[in-house]
Amino acid sequence: MENNIILVAETGSDITPEIAEEYGIFLSPMHVSMGAETLNDGEFPPEEVCAYYDRTGKVPSTSACSPHDFMTVFDEIHRLYPEKKILHLAYSAVTTCSYQNALIASEGRDYVTSVDTKHVSVGQYSVVLAVAELLKQNPDMTVEEATAAAKSIAEKTKMCFIPRNLDYLRAGGRVSNAVALVGNILSLHPCIDIIDGKLIAAKKYRGALKKVVPKLICDYIEQYNLQKDHVYFIHSPYLEDDIKQLAEATAKEQGIKSITWVKTGCVITCHGGPGAFGIVGISAE
Repeated sequence: MENNIILVAETGSDITPEIAEEYGIFLSPMHVSMGAETLNDGEFPPEEVCAYYDRTGKVPSTSACSPHDFMTVFDEIHRLYPEKKILHLAYSAVTTCSYQNALIASEGRDYVTSVDTKHVSVGQYSVVLAVAELLKQNPDMTVEEATAAAKSIAEKTKMCFIPRNLDYLRAGGRVSNAVALVGNILSLHPCIDIIDGKLIAAKKYRGALKKVVPKLICDYIEQYNLQKDHVYFIHSPYLEDDIKQLAEATAKEQGIKSITWVKTGCVITCHGGPGAFGIVGISAE
């Protein structure tokens, strides 16, 4: 039996085109501006974000999906599947107006439901994929049931990431020059935790990433009592292979059975910069 629900997410979820095609997920584009040029997120590699910063010392700005972006996606789905419902699992509403724009776009379209996942990047990716799997296993699920399941899954999903240094946070105006200078000298890495949709600098780690990444993994698994069957590891461009191998070895020592690596797209790369690492898991509590 084929499910009657089509999922929609923003490209800022970092769901790849291949995964989107496999699960029948539609993606609405967020946007990245580099100088006078604005491009659709997902239509160019995140390495170009890093190259722009290297050339200019400026971090590209990001913007939400517009109401028109959502209208285009909603109407295309309705044209292709007029009998199906649309469930939009949205990028955190406190970080962008994307969710609000989806609500505007859904006016007069009673077949559309939007849910704030209160997650960004791979946190949102994880929620969307979990709901997609649930729909696959339960093809008779209603939109109301899927909405309730999405909210429950999102609440148990935990995500954090740690930048290589504070350069992008400084250039983006999120920390002062003085804080960035001292932080870089002392090799401080703020752990950015996603809490109730907000990006919160919860804890600072000190030292090289080879030292910090294993410590972060162990701390995060313990802090949230993460389920051991599967976690996502996040990497932005240019994270070294030896750090990835170290992360996998640490996870294995902690009893993690399966790992999916996801590369950040342009939106979150604008915040974390190159060489960032993160983790997403489901709390067992």
